[in-house]
Amino acid sequence: MNIIIIEDEKPAARLLQRKVEKLGLMVNTLLHSVEESIQWFNANPHPDLIFLDIQLSDGLSFEIFETINIQSAVIFTTAYDEYALRAFKLNSIDYLLKPIDEDDLKTAIDKFKARNTSAPNLALDFELIKKMLVNPIDRNYRKRFTIKMGQQLKMIDIDEVECFFSENKGTYLHTKENRDYLLDGTLEQLETELDPADFFRISRKFILPMKAIKEIQLHSNSRLKVILPTFKADEVIVARERVNDFKEWLG
Repeated sequence: MNIIIIEDEKPAARLLQRKVEKLGLMVNTLLHSVEESIQWFNANPHPDLIFLDIQLSDGLSFEIFETINIQSAVIFTTAYDEYALRAFKLNSIDYLLKPIDEDDLKTAIDKFKARNTSAPNLALDFELIKKMLVNPIDRNYRKRFTIKMGQQLKMIDIDEVECFFSENKGTYLHTKENRDYLLDGTLEQLETELDPADFFRISRKFILPMKAIKEIQLHSNSRLKVILPTFKADEVIVARERVNDFKEWLG
């Protein structure tokens, strides 16, 4: 089975390679740009499976498909939010939302294995997807939160957020002023509404903005402890399975 990864950043590509091979598949090739990928496809048999990043160093990966008629199975690795990615499902495209969760990766690979990869028939509408995703700055991430306080509404700007956390089945916003506010919904829903370049879910309990991180310390069991300016209610720990992705997110 021939598998390739097309990923903008080499460390991210190698990290994904390790995760894929941990699940029993061998990655044959790592590519990092549109130009490099086109040259490779012109000189090699097309793979059974492509892990494909949307944004590459020299353009969108869709430019590869505009030049090369590729019929390989595709699993997208992307930071685009879940609402836009519904279109991927309609076009029978598997996807992994960055930072890539190992359970989600296993599920995507299991879907791939279940398909008849010997003669894939993928009617992927890359033009449709490109139109939706070509302008990431047009996506509407949350800029503020409206909190009900008795008979009043309080507006909290996204820049005032120090962290989001869950406790006793509730979801809370903690501000730089050391105040907690109860939110509607779950951390899972919040993940789809926050810019992944600025916010990272370090565990089942916490989502952090990069700007709020004051200090990072080594912790037990290969984990990391994050120190925030005012949040003291509980230790803020990066889950062990998310440490590598967290480091990658930090750059």
